[in-house]
Amino acid sequence: MNKNDLISEVASASGLSKNDASNAVESVFDVITKALSGGDEVRLVGFGTFSVAKRKASTGRNPRTGEPMKIKASNQPKFKAGKGLKDAVN
Repeated sequence: MNKNDLISEVASASGLSKNDASNAVESVFDVITKALSGGDEVRLVGFGTFSVAKRKASTGRNPRTGEPMKIKASNQPKFKAGKGLKDAVN
């Protein structure tokens, strides 16, 4: 399922127009992104938790040349599925 499929499903499940459903989906993505950017985590009980993990700087290798290279420290978004989502999938 891609973003357009998700918007169509939300529109049909909620009775909203596709335009309203698109605005709703985009708003949810924006709010989650802003919260993670600010260092917060987003907990959706029964669904899962979005959080930010900090990766330390490390040394890697260029696969083409085998030459060592430095990898900068970065923040990575993470998602941990909640019990309700796990149970629905299994």
